[in-house]
Amino acid sequence: MKTNAKPAANEAYKLPPKLFDARCKACWFVLAVLALIVASFWSLDLQWAQFLSARALVKMGRFLGELLVPQTDPAFLSKLLWATLETLAMSALGTVLAVVLGLALALPASKTNAEDPARWRTATRLVLNALRSVPELVWAVLLLIAAGLGPFAGTLALGLHTSGVLGRLFAEAIENAPPEPAFALRMRGVGESRVFLYATLPQVLPQLMSYTLYRWENNIRAATVLGVVGAGGLGQMLMYHMGLFQMSETSSVLIAMLLLVALVDSLSFGYRRWLTR
Repeated sequence: MKTNAKPAANEAYKLPPKLFDARCKACWFVLAVLALIVASFWSLDLQWAQFLSARALVKMGRFLGELLVPQTDPAFLSKLLWATLETLAMSALGTVLAVVLGLALALPASKTNAEDPARWRTATRLVLNALRSVPELVWAVLLLIAAGLGPFAGTLALGLHTSGVLGRLFAEAIENAPPEPAFALRMRGVGESRVFLYATLPQVLPQLMSYTLYRWENNIRAATVLGVVGAGGLGQMLMYHMGLFQMSETSSVLIAMLLLVALVDSLSFGYRRWLTR
């Protein structure tokens, strides 16, 4: 008993490890990141003295003071409400298009069982990578040439980019689904389409819905940005009034953006909570 107690006592009084160890790879990685941050600040030539000068502070104070007085004219608020609904419609329809296209691409991009040859898996995943590698703003600029100004180009841009994101997430969820129910149906000679509908899809549906709602939240924010290039909605109003230095109208548009994002976030959070019960 005494021989067993000595190692325990020694371990109890063991000194903590050194803060930096030359053999610690994580320590060297942290040092490299810190060096990169310092080099970034040094190379940017940030003019803090000019930024914090009295003249700059006065201008920023006047700018913030004008923003604190939103425009409440009924005619303007009517236009703002329509732009808000337009942004909401763009994000919702773009997400729906992305779900359809993403699920259609996720099926050939996933390997459902060991015997599945998955001939199109590599090619389809390359397509998904290409779709999500191009930002929504770039898609909108490209589609404005074909579709013209307005929310249609923004909706298509959201749908194409989000389909690449959701397609990859859907494919991973399908591949990680428990294989036992699908295997039992295959042993009875059920076709692959019915195996997916009756065995795989019911298991992964809550996860697919969670991914979809999360991307819808992101698309609300992206839809407001797409208006910068003329894709309609709140973003287009924001650029117009900011370009004319109409700060009261700009303040109202920003408030509408915040309220819309908060509303969608709360609804999405509540629905995800309901799915997990």
